[in-house]
Amino acid sequence: MEKKNFVLAILLGNLFIAFLGIGLVIPVLPTIMNELHLTGKVVGYLVAAFAITQLIASPIAGQWVDKYGRKRMIVIGLFVFSFSEYLFGIGTSVEILFVSRFFGGISAAFIMPAVTAYIADITTLETRSKALGYMSAAISTGFIIGPGIGGFLAEYGSRVPFFAAAVLAGLAAVLSIITLKEPERQTTEEEEVATVPTNKLKRVVRPAYIFAFLILFISSFGLMAFESLFSLYVDHKFGFTPKDIAIIITGAALVGAITQVLLFDKLTKRFGEVRLVRYCLWFSGVFVFLMTTAHSYAYILFVTIFIFTGFDLLRPAITSYLSKVAGNEQGFVGGMNSMFTSIGNVLGPMVGGALFDINLDYPYYFTTFMMIVAIITAYIWKAPERINIVPTKGKRKIFDRRK
Repeated sequence: MEKKNFVLAILLGNLFIAFLGIGLVIPVLPTIMNELHLTGKVVGYLVAAFAITQLIASPIAGQWVDKYGRKRMIVIGLFVFSFSEYLFGIGTSVEILFVSRFFGGISAAFIMPAVTAYIADITTLETRSKALGYMSAAISTGFIIGPGIGGFLAEYGSRVPFFAAAVLAGLAAVLSIITLKEPERQTTEEEEVATVPTNKLKRVVRPAYIFAFLILFISSFGLMAFESLFSLYVDHKFGFTPKDIAIIITGAALVGAITQVLLFDKLTKRFGEVRLVRYCLWFSGVFVFLMTTAHSYAYILFVTIFIFTGFDLLRPAITSYLSKVAGNEQGFVGGMNSMFTSIGNVLGPMVGGALFDINLDYPYYFTTFMMIVAIITAYIWKAPERINIVPTKGKRKIFDRRK
């Protein structure tokens, strides 16, 4: 057990470092923008380039995780991420910056499904929800701490945060080579998915998968329409300063991360993943709509905390469910998870931005509508009644019956 906890700590550390590296660069992007005389449109394309590349690479990476191994994909992903940050740090032209973002998207496509699959392999059905809650918290914490550290490092030069991210990712890759071993895999007998070869489309649309994937897409679409325009929304509507915005986002993200660590495992055991997803969608949808009625700083802080908390519980709940039904398709499912999330991450800001130009509140009405669609989908979604987990080396079966 201690050994598994140590391995889990290494995996969470890898994710934390990767997302810390992403967060590090946020405060200096405006400076890079001014240095290279980039327009806001080009900066938007740079953001989209990361998500689009991750979207394209995720299905392939998911298959490679199953074919070539979890550890190998984690290590390669971290080295690629290190290279992408270094490239951005030395980039003096927009073309180099785009190449850097492409490599960054590839690294994310490699790392996420590999870590998710690794965690699924070293945990039981009883402990997996807690581990995936920690995983989501590691990601959120990296995002929270990253911008603050990046702002401090930027005092020594606008490119220093990028080089720091490159070094951290490289060290994480080396540490993974030394400490991680390829885990023993588990397979699922449910509908013989572990042994019956099917094409990719047929696997995606299986009832055990498709509704979870659709909710991932719809919720990511809505969340990014909300999150990507939040700063502009409170700036245009209320005249908030960057400091005001930073306090709200950091405070809300911290509460979300703490909730994941303290409550996620208990909530999944009490309600199950599917019911928890439904509750989170209702929760988030109501508070996104309430954002359009906001009239004070305290009210906006209060509403934003609950929105972030709902979404921060929603994503690991879906990931936990998918890991339980995936069997030896952990890499495939992790790749699809990343792909459907990436589609939402690409389309959400584009639609939200177009609506924002028409009316400030329209992106939030749109997000509320997307939550309603997701809620309807969640009530159609039914979890398999039983999941059979069979270790690949012939150990005894573990049965998980869910109501």
